[in-house]
Amino acid sequence: MKNIVEKDLVLISKFKVSSAETDMEARLSLGALVNLLIQSATRSAYNLGFGFDNLRKHNLFWVFNRLTMEIFKPVKWNEKITIETWPKDIVGLLYTRDFIVRDEKDNIIVKATTAWLPIDLETKRPKRKESFESDFFTYLKDKNAIEEPPEKLPETKDGDLFEVRSTFFDIDFNKHVTSTRYVDWMMDTFPIDFHRDNYPKGLSINYLKETMPGEKIRIVRNMNKGKEYCFEGLNLNNSKRAFRGRISF
Repeated sequence: MKNIVEKDLVLISKFKVSSAETDMEARLSLGALVNLLIQSATRSAYNLGFGFDNLRKHNLFWVFNRLTMEIFKPVKWNEKITIETWPKDIVGLLYTRDFIVRDEKDNIIVKATTAWLPIDLETKRPKRKESFESDFFTYLKDKNAIEEPPEKLPETKDGDLFEVRSTFFDIDFNKHVTSTRYVDWMMDTFPIDFHRDNYPKGLSINYLKETMPGEKIRIVRNMNKGKEYCFEGLNLNNSKRAFRGRISF
């Protein structure tokens, strides 16, 4: 790409929080917040020529791999927000992308950094596409929402145990559990009273192996320090690690 300028790589999307996206306290749910980031990323990739349809022509598709997010205050029902996102860098096989979320007064309320993998449709293995222009993906590598890359989380071995089984409404059009449902599953391990008094201040998640319809996941939840909780999801159908997570309140 010639004559790259920052404004061409940065997408700003506007959203109004709907009642369907909120919890019992009328706050934007954590899973819904992650979904808005994904929507923004999808729009940006499409506008820049690297969306779903374009990658299919190369026999590839994007897979969400890692997320680290800092939350400074909850967003409430009917509030309007803007999400700014841009492709940031290439680290090995990972394509990184950052986000800044602002409220109606232009205050920064969320910062996030993510990593994505291009996956071969046939082999289901990561595959670097050499025709992707590296300058395009690295031009804004010094523009950071969060300076550190998305966390690679350690294993969580011990803690409280929970089990979930994926159902029809957990599955997206790629026919596996959609990214936000893992966030919902982690949040569902806490009682209602806990959520009433607490709202997440931070989230990290690593997606390790896809979960298919009807498969059962055993979730280990361990309190790390203060109100920080670590999670590990084990697929009981194939004994593979499905995801790892960390939520702080």
